[in-house]
Amino acid sequence: MNISIERNPNPAKKPDPSKLGFGKIFTDHMFIMDYTEGEGWHDARIVPFGNLQIHPACTALHYGAEIFEGLKAYRKADGKVQLFRPIENIRRMNRSAERLCLPTIPEDIALETLTKFIEFEQEWTPYEEGTSLYIRPFMFGNDKTLGVHSVKEATYVIITSPVGSYYAAGINPVKIMIEADDVRAVRGGTGEAKCGGNYAASTRAGQKAEAKGYAQVLWLDGVERKYIEEVGAMNVMFKIDGEIVTPELVGSILPGITRKSCIELLKSEG
Repeated sequence: MNISIERNPNPAKKPDPSKLGFGKIFTDHMFIMDYTEGEGWHDARIVPFGNLQIHPACTALHYGAEIFEGLKAYRKADGKVQLFRPIENIRRMNRSAERLCLPTIPEDIALETLTKFIEFEQEWTPYEEGTSLYIRPFMFGNDKTLGVHSVKEATYVIITSPVGSYYAAGINPVKIMIEADDVRAVRGGTGEAKCGGNYAASTRAGQKAEAKGYAQVLWLDGVERKYIEEVGAMNVMFKIDGEIVTPELVGSILPGITRKSCIELLKSEG
């Protein structure tokens, strides 16, 4: 796919790897591609990182026609940069797009544009242990009308951020609060789609948990309010009497790539 490139004339200084945090520092460039019904995806481009200009009637602003993904690039011992199963993120994003009536991206195009952009920005992938380059692809409906309908215009963007641990305490046990009032999602809703609305709806419980000294919320099912479904930032697994147990994917749980990989590894071990 032809990707035009506009280099940032004012590249930023690489950050101190010990002070990265999560999602606060961004690289010099971003990838953008547009969709128009009847024309498909077009105008793929790498441009300097900056603000997006959108119409006030943009579909995403009024009706939540927005999805996103999250994956990482890692610096290997030999200095090269690698991705972890990016095709799984691409497929999950397309499933999210179908649920929210956004256009899907052919897998070969999505993988090509992703890998070329990460190759372009690879110098931002930190070398230190416990760090990585976080990749945030996202798509939003960009129709310039207030009518409710399936999306006819959309924008796909990839931004990247060098990161450390998601939690301030690092990879250590975290305190989790069981949420008994709010529910994250129900079967038939958008729980299995990675869309902003799911996360906005979970913020209230997250604030309550934080105020009580907890790092995350453990969500129960939306009907019985007693079956464990997932934790705020991740899928959940338990080891019970030597057996690994995890909630089923029934439409209300985001199908995690790490979850899938763990299950495949466990099955391969017999």
